[in-house]
Amino acid sequence: MKIKSYFSHTVEDAMAMASQELGADAMLMNSRKAPPEARHLGEYEVVFATGSPGAADALPEAAAAALSSPPPMGDRLSKEVAELKKELEGMRRAITRSVFASAPWAGAPPDLSDACALLTANEVAPELAREIVQAAEARLAGARPAGKRARAPADAAAFQHALVEEMESRFAVQAALGRGESRTRITALVGPPGAGKTTTLVKLAVNYGLASRRPVLLLSMDTYRVAAAEQLRSYAAILGVGFQLLETVTALAQAIEENRGKELIFIDTPGVAAGDMDSAAGLAQFLSARGDIDTQLVVSSSMKSADLSHVVDSFEVFGPQRLLFTRLDETGSFGPIFNEASRTGKPLSFFTTGQRIPEDLQAASRNGLVDLILKGQRGQVLSAA
Repeated sequence: MKIKSYFSHTVEDAMAMASQELGADAMLMNSRKAPPEARHLGEYEVVFATGSPGAADALPEAAAAALSSPPPMGDRLSKEVAELKKELEGMRRAITRSVFASAPWAGAPPDLSDACALLTANEVAPELAREIVQAAEARLAGARPAGKRARAPADAAAFQHALVEEMESRFAVQAALGRGESRTRITALVGPPGAGKTTTLVKLAVNYGLASRRPVLLLSMDTYRVAAAEQLRSYAAILGVGFQLLETVTALAQAIEENRGKELIFIDTPGVAAGDMDSAAGLAQFLSARGDIDTQLVVSSSMKSADLSHVVDSFEVFGPQRLLFTRLDETGSFGPIFNEASRTGKPLSFFTTGQRIPEDLQAASRNGLVDLILKGQRGQVLSAA
């Protein structure tokens, strides 16, 4: 029997090499990761045999070991996946331990590190997660009777309650439209391209205008995309509300003054990339200077935390008063929403959870967002408007 090892970057390539050299009778005996000393030859070592099995007794010890009880391919893959999962879990624990490394209460009960791990797993900023967990434990310690500082087993539930309270205290919610006490409520939606401003505007118009039988006017400044203006015009026709397409800030100001009799005026704006703010400088200056216009920044909840922060900071020139998050149905990590609300101090106004009009719009709520982060209960994220 002839035994030969083939090294290659994939098992399939090694099999092709063996078939070409040894012929169709070549038999796969074993495959494994190449040892470190042979890794330069290829990622995998695949052992093939051909010829009479009678010569097996004369095999060198290393070859005989390769032939003995080779594990099935499925078992090997399962083992490698299990090892990979184990390594990832170890990394997660190491990150959690590093977050708590300098904590003054090192050695605290495991529910503290578990809470921190849960928050960071949902993309809450690590330093913010640590602050929250520390503050929640401090709340719990302060509520214990004087002279009793040791933790009781029942404190685990109390800690969860303190954690929820601490998270809810870190951000504001303001599900409202317009500013001040004026009868006419004016709301402008700004944001990057593709955030869902136009669809969200229509949802707001239906839920807070037509449902309450309030006169509504839709204004569009989005002259960059013809389809966007026509889409909003079509919605306005279906809903039976007024619509105007405006090309300049002066025309926008005039339209607002001419329609003071309307109770709700919604302004749709063109999507602006974070690096192209100069193109919308005039509109940004107009909206930020108007004390009667409620400007809300519309952003997708599926954005990465760093990108989200960059976008929010870039749109500060528009002077947005509130943050409106779309596409909550497209993400499983809600920490970035919490991070931005906590970092900027801007209230959360509304969430959208799909494309349906007008159903997939809800008013934001503190307990709903916290439940999403701690429990992953998407259905409880929103309260009735």
